[in-house]
Amino acid sequence: MNSCQGDKMANTCWEKLISSEMEKKNESWKDVVDCTLSQEELIREFDADSSGSTGGWPFTLWTKNRVYFPIEYDGSEGVTSVPRNPCGEKIGPI
Repeated sequence: MNSCQGDKMANTCWEKLISSEMEKKNESWKDVVDCTLSQEELIREFDADSSGSTGGWPFTLWTKNRVYFPIEYDGSEGVTSVPRNPCGEKIGPI
């Protein structure tokens, strides 16, 4: 995967944010079944800390075990995931 460079502190791309969340869930890009973002959109940089507005693009990404999607709180963007199938995992407020 051609990762973004992120020359500014808050600049990132979905590929980096998704990879970080996947690592927490013991998954990798090899587990991806489908994604609504193109390769170009995955590595396109944006300001993830844009204070009040979002810079990233909406997406959904499915792996064998989870569904990943963007989250935003007060202008800061990130990625989270939920189980793809019922498994008893409890999810708190996002």
